[in-house]
Amino acid sequence: MTAVTLVSAEVNPRRRLKVLASQEALLAIAVIGLAIAVGLYNPRFLAARNLSDVLLGNAYIAVAAVGMSMVIVSGNIDISVGALIGVLATISGTLAVNGAPIVVAWLAALVAGVAVMALQGVIIAYLRIPAIVVTLGMLSILKGGLISVTGGKWITDLPDSFHLADIELFGMLPFPVFLMIAVTILAALWMRYSASGRAIYAVGGNAEAARLCGISQPRTIVMVFALHGLFAGAAALLYATQLRVIQSTVPPNLELTIITASVVGGVSILGGVGTVVGSTLAAVLIAEIASALVFIDVSPYWIRAVQGVLILVTVIADILRRRRMAGA
Repeated sequence: MTAVTLVSAEVNPRRRLKVLASQEALLAIAVIGLAIAVGLYNPRFLAARNLSDVLLGNAYIAVAAVGMSMVIVSGNIDISVGALIGVLATISGTLAVNGAPIVVAWLAALVAGVAVMALQGVIIAYLRIPAIVVTLGMLSILKGGLISVTGGKWITDLPDSFHLADIELFGMLPFPVFLMIAVTILAALWMRYSASGRAIYAVGGNAEAARLCGISQPRTIVMVFALHGLFAGAAALLYATQLRVIQSTVPPNLELTIITASVVGGVSILGGVGTVVGSTLAAVLIAEIASALVFIDVSPYWIRAVQGVLILVTVIADILRRRRMAGA
């Protein structure tokens, strides 16, 4: 079997595309069905203000999940993204408060995000250190450094022009929701139809076959992590601008939520399979579940247990699906 055949069989089987499409459809149905079910129990859940809060308050998670999906599809994982988002939000807010041009404060988060993630990609790709080890180390560096430098103090008195989350396009579409939709669509098209996007699937599905086809695994991994950093920077800006203050701390369990959205959205934890459309739908579903728990008088702390169950069920289903396809 030729290398091209190997990559094609691993990356673009029609059955897997159908499975992913059905999973995306299932997630969309779950989002709508949950809204209706909870709305029947407590009509306040369907209030426009609550539904808007679900989307606006969690758009940054969906944006970050797009980058995380690319990383997992490439056969890697990143557990430092939550800490990075906290650091980038603090950097951007500090620059804005200290009088830097707002555009500079925004760009700083994007550039720093790309730099940090690209550095991790280089270490993973060229030194061949497992991603879990590298990102765990970066998690500790970012988390410890942030607390040491800021002392956990909140950033206040942010300029009004800093708040991207307050912008409404066409007088009706909040910017965070627009960015979430735009990033998802553009990333999905790029991953499916561009050569560099398909290379991510090739590297994650069968790295050796990809190498024989002329695809550079190290360069692809560095590219994926750099893009992940760009999306993390965008997510940090949405996170930093949704409130009037910025907490100079790492958002608790944020990386778990982002990884959950990617995996539940259909991205195989084993690499080579997945779409960013599913991860965005899963991010919306997770946010919706967290809000629904409040409206049905269940402690919101149960959302962590729900996330754990979703991850286990999705991973088990993916492994069983792979075995079934391999035996077919």
